[in-house]
Amino acid sequence: MGLERKLEVPVYDLSLIRGIWEVRVKKYRQKQKKEQERVEKSALERTGEDRWGQERTGEDRWRQVTGNSLFFICSCLLDNLSEPDQQQIQEIQQNQEEPDQDKLVFQLEGDNWTDFPKELQWMTYLREWHVTGTKIHHLPDYLARFTQLTVLEIPKNAITELPPEIGKLTQLKLLNVSYNRLTSVPPELGLCEELQKLELTGNHNLMELPFELSALKQLVHLDIAENRFVSIPICALRMVSLQLLDLSNNLLTDLPQDMDRLQQLVTLFVHKNRLSYLPHCLTNISSLSMIVISGDELNCVPTKLCSNPDIKFIRLYDNPMSSEKKKEEEEKKKEKSKKKRWRDQREEVKDSREKEFMEAYIDTLKDRGDRPLRSD
Repeated sequence: MGLERKLEVPVYDLSLIRGIWEVRVKKYRQKQKKEQERVEKSALERTGEDRWGQERTGEDRWRQVTGNSLFFICSCLLDNLSEPDQQQIQEIQQNQEEPDQDKLVFQLEGDNWTDFPKELQWMTYLREWHVTGTKIHHLPDYLARFTQLTVLEIPKNAITELPPEIGKLTQLKLLNVSYNRLTSVPPELGLCEELQKLELTGNHNLMELPFELSALKQLVHLDIAENRFVSIPICALRMVSLQLLDLSNNLLTDLPQDMDRLQQLVTLFVHKNRLSYLPHCLTNISSLSMIVISGDELNCVPTKLCSNPDIKFIRLYDNPMSSEKKKEEEEKKKEKSKKKRWRDQREEVKDSREKEFMEAYIDTLKDRGDRPLRSD
């Protein structure tokens, strides 16, 4: 048996490797026994022993391997691997160290879903959830197991509440529960101290945020537009890293005199409210670069705000309407609010499109120098 013969076996099946080798060792022992008998009968015993000593090198290795350990089998096979196979092993090891990001993301979409799939409870290694456009009303009971979750994006569903267990998602950086049916936010959310972006747009009957959210010191983006806030939540004024605050389309009649607590604030959206003036304290926020407000009822603005070249001050105006048409619209809104507590899904989609259009429109105004600006 030649020493240069190449052994082709599947590397990944050690039991098969051992079986093959044991068969060959058995054949070798039979051959050895026959050869020993022939040598004993031959007058050339010494010569036979020398010749046999030259042939036994590779065969003894087999006997040693099968008698001792399979670890030696693995090392021998890895030494004999071809170049492409070694490269493949390196890729496997790299994939284990750096898992595919796509496998860490859960996506669910479509109004045929009324609950989360049962298999999801075992996938606690996930880093992101993206669930949109379903008829799901509640988050699963096992949500607290997903301690590695960094993104929880669940807009445009029918979710009525956030469970207290959400406070156990301490790695969470983005939470989007826009266009659902929330009436409150659990105080346990304040335990998610790594949170950087919180979106609660379009829940319609959401009127307040718990004071415990003051602990979100890393939050830079807070969007609570299209709800029923009559004043800025106290907790929002204690989010010291806040850069964007969207309070548009609520029921605000004034802004607090201590808004200059938000010394990192860059963008403030307060249009579609009932504001008649802006507080002078806004002039103390040196980082402020954009204010968007409805100009129809606005009659008092600090001169320093509207004349500052570093601040883009945008007034949005509605089209002029007669008093009769305004009254008609108000009456229609009252009738709708009496008939329904919640808006249906079509209205939610419409609201989200309106907000997306407004965001895109305002973005185009950033490079303009005109003041004031009119919008339909």
